[in-house]
Amino acid sequence: MPLLKSTAITLKSRKWGEADRIVTFYTLRYGKLRGVARGARRIKSRFGSALEPFVYCDLNLFEKHNDPLYRITQVDIRETFPQLREDLALMSAAARMVNLVSAVTAEGDPSPGIFETLAGGLRSLQDNNDPLLTTLLFQIRLLGQTGFRPVTDHCAACGKEFPAPHPPLSPWGERREVRGAQFSPVSGGVVCSPCGSRRPDRCLPLSAGSLAFLQQALHLPASLLTRLRATGQVRAEVEAAIESYVTVVAGKRLPPVDFLAAEGKEPVYGLTRSPQVSL
Repeated sequence: MPLLKSTAITLKSRKWGEADRIVTFYTLRYGKLRGVARGARRIKSRFGSALEPFVYCDLNLFEKHNDPLYRITQVDIRETFPQLREDLALMSAAARMVNLVSAVTAEGDPSPGIFETLAGGLRSLQDNNDPLLTTLLFQIRLLGQTGFRPVTDHCAACGKEFPAPHPPLSPWGERREVRGAQFSPVSGGVVCSPCGSRRPDRCLPLSAGSLAFLQQALHLPASLLTRLRATGQVRAEVEAAIESYVTVVAGKRLPPVDFLAAEGKEPVYGLTRSPQVSL
């Protein structure tokens, strides 16, 4: 049984047996993996709070032959992101981040970029007063890193090219409008008006500002991404588009970021409501 070591972020943890836990991590060296922490639910467990969601840690585990579950032997905490446990809005936003990583990544497929994006996203939540926008930008960036990058520079159905994004962070009004652009989660991105008209029940109209925001969120470096702002119509359109696309990509509806405001809200694009995923 070889010993594996890696920095990791805890995605979720659930009870197993009488005293154990099965924990899902996203690790820097090995990608997503699941392990068993023996005795983790006992009062005097050596793991303590190290297996709670959102914990950034150093992880030691053993790989067992012909067993998909690893044996967790040691977890040393680096960061706990305490603010994420003290504020309900921040906790909900952080839960959306780790749930999305869990839903769209395969086990044993490492990506340092995804790991750093998740760590950076959790840190960003603690340093700003708009967790909904932070989570929206995180989702757009993560989709681009996992092979589900939304198509924004040409029609996802027919290939018709759209204008390139305007200079970073300039006013939305300076951009030449793309008339009739719509977002199709099933097609994987923005479609032109003729293509969108063929399946209007599966598309959402996008204003020029919304398309520009999506393009910039996908093209800007991480250091500038936090400077993006979106309000009003742009904010509403992009949130609806990404929410529906995430549902298609993940194959299920993830818990809403603002779950209190989402009570009783009808799903968009005619997608049916399924049970929420919890940590």
